Amino acid sequence: MVLARHGTGLITLAAVVLFGAGACAFDPQSDQSGAAGGLPPVEVAEDATGASAPPAPDREASATPSPRTTPPKRAPGTGTPTEKPKKPAKSGSPKAPTGCPQGERQREVEGYLARLGGFGRVTVDGRQSAADCAAIKKFQRRYDIRPAEGRAGPTTADVARRLARTDTGKCRTGSGTTFCVDLTLQTVWAMRGDTVVMAPTVTRTGMSGYATPAGTYKVNFRNTREWSDPYEVWLPYWQRFVGGIGFHETTTYLHNKGIGSHGCVNLLPADARRMWQLGKVGTRVHVLGRRPGT
Repeated sequence: MVLARHGTGLITLAAVVLFGAGACAFDPQSDQSGAAGGLPPVEVAEDATGASAPPAPDREASATPSPRTTPPKRAPGTGTPTEKPKKPAKSGSPKAPTGCPQGERQREVEGYLARLGGFGRVTVDGRQSAADCAAIKKFQRRYDIRPAEGRAGPTTADVARRLARTDTGKCRTGSGTTFCVDLTLQTVWAMRGDTVVMAPTVTRTGMSGYATPAGTYKVNFRNTREWSDPYEVWLPYWQRFVGGIGFHETTTYLHNKGIGSHGCVNLLPADARRMWQLGKVGTRVHVLGRRPGT
């Protein structure tokens, strides 16, 4: 396969609209030397598995009643609808209190955020407060959980649980920087020796039939914006480490568990950029565990 690293803006736009973020194919016999040519297929568009669908909100779906269609009353003999005069707004009247809706996983999320730290003061009592609201919103914005409204729903609880339970000491490190991937918890972090230089964050790896392989590897090729041909999709902050599999930024909603890559380690934009800054050709990669369902 040949990867072209130059394309027109029109091709880029068409690829993003039609395909979304890509997914990788594992090819153990492909060139892993890091040379520019002879690369295996690295991505297949995820929209074939539903990646381009809009993100589901962090709440249970509920039916919305249809609006009433009763025609307005009309003034006798006029044929025009009657309208009640609006009352003038009272000056100085207090505004309605603002806050967050309380989710069904409130206490669980409070406990995980207290354990993780760094998101503000939370009280682990299962009751939403202004401080809890602010901390949950900050957490949701950091990990792109939508909507970031402060509600402790299932996605927020799941992400917080995975991050809180990630054991950074399980990663086998050597000299220099090591990229660590926990397939079981779907988290990624970076270490330099025994020091965590990038805290655990969330990822999405290979789906069923295309499981990201566990093992120890090295980054063997990098490009800030790699074009995958014939799959016609951009791979931002591409760092390949085995076959056609690598780290890259995803352009789809990362928390959609119904889909996955064809082996690649998908990252939120800020995390992909941070790993690019930390990595280089030769950076050690330790992949452990197994993604549930693969």
